[in-house]
Amino acid sequence: MSNHALRQATASDGDSSSDDVESPTAVRLESVTHEYGANGGRGRSGDDRTVTALRDVSFDVQAGDIVGLEGPSGSGKSTILHAVSGLLVPSDGAVELLDTDLTTCSNRERTRLRRRHVGIVFQRFHLLPSLSARANVALPLVQAGIPRATRRERAETLLEKVGLGDRIHHLPGELSGGERQRVAIARALVTDPDVIVADEPTGELDTATGEDVLDLLMDIGRDRALLVASHDESTLAVADRVVTLRDGRVVSDGG
Repeated sequence: MSNHALRQATASDGDSSSDDVESPTAVRLESVTHEYGANGGRGRSGDDRTVTALRDVSFDVQAGDIVGLEGPSGSGKSTILHAVSGLLVPSDGAVELLDTDLTTCSNRERTRLRRRHVGIVFQRFHLLPSLSARANVALPLVQAGIPRATRRERAETLLEKVGLGDRIHHLPGELSGGERQRVAIARALVTDPDVIVADEPTGELDTATGEDVLDLLMDIGRDRALLVASHDESTLAVADRVVTLRDGRVVSDGG
């Protein structure tokens, strides 16, 4: 039974009517194509050249679903995560985040939507080395203008949740790889986003630590949309369904 099916079964225990309740669509990609210039858009011979990263990609992610993105390097996984996060605007097609088409938004509006509704977990953590674990987690709240006391309280609560309550004052260099990834996950959650995107979240971790991180991702994916790009079979195994990409195209979309 998939995670989504298990969640539905749990929710419907004693209440058959909840089977009829369909989760809202959190993310929708519709005929998304993205091209970018090679060598700054000019080839060695002076001709314009482009690389197509995505080709007519379409799929939805429902709230509460964990969707894996699978495919070799260069297949378009990270480009999809960047488009969903509003970090890039595709060349063609629509990317909807909570029914708002990001491709029609201004840069300022995309930034606002990302900060409010999207949490990002990077493969290499992207923590600021001079800031403590608590300060790294609280950083998105600084950008959102949240008062200092509230930022600290929320960051400490999340670090407790991910098992790092005794590491709040530690710098990233004083933490293990698994601990740094837990800090990154807490940071992604600090704004209580509707969508989490994770790019190779276990790629830098050993097997045992990776399993702990996967448990965390499954836990946080229970009530929000989670989109995970990975080469790792054990990471993809936690997904409700896996979208497989080859050369920027979706070649399968299933379990």
